[in-house]
Amino acid sequence: MSTTKWTLDPTHSELEFKVKHLMITTVTGKLNEFTVELETEKNDFSDAKVSFEAQISSIDTHNTDRDNHLKGGDFFDAEKFPTIKFESGTLTKDGDDYALNGNLTVKGTTKLVKLKVEFGGIATDPWGNVKAGFTLNGKINRTDFGLTWNAALETGGLMVSEDVRILGELQFVKQA
Repeated sequence: MSTTKWTLDPTHSELEFKVKHLMITTVTGKLNEFTVELETEKNDFSDAKVSFEAQISSIDTHNTDRDNHLKGGDFFDAEKFPTIKFESGTLTKDGDDYALNGNLTVKGTTKLVKLKVEFGGIATDPWGNVKAGFTLNGKINRTDFGLTWNAALETGGLMVSEDVRILGELQFVKQA
């Protein structure tokens, strides 16, 4: 079998993260600049190899002060570590969906993470492009990657949760 390459359609893809603030509400942010490479030999993507890279400078939480804090030394230290990277390891089919294990590198620290991937299907757009869609989600502990800044609250608890939820909607275009 030959390998099929799929390129990310950035206009129909998004990558978000969600973190509890003051332990009472959730703040959502996104990475606006990222690339994903996907290669597979099988039509059901069960042997897919995935690599991902996002630019820390593209963090957007709809609050400039918070974005700058996240890009600074207390969190991502974007000057020293400008990207987040992911390299897939194993992809296990689970019914119609998948469990994707791979190495996530944040702030110079690499850890094995597991993401749930829902295969949305394949469709051909009006211009004849074959596209595949995926929804991914997972959860990491930010302190595992050296993102340890926090502040204690007078009422107890912490300002920012350690758990970070990752959510993605990714659309790919099949390459000829």
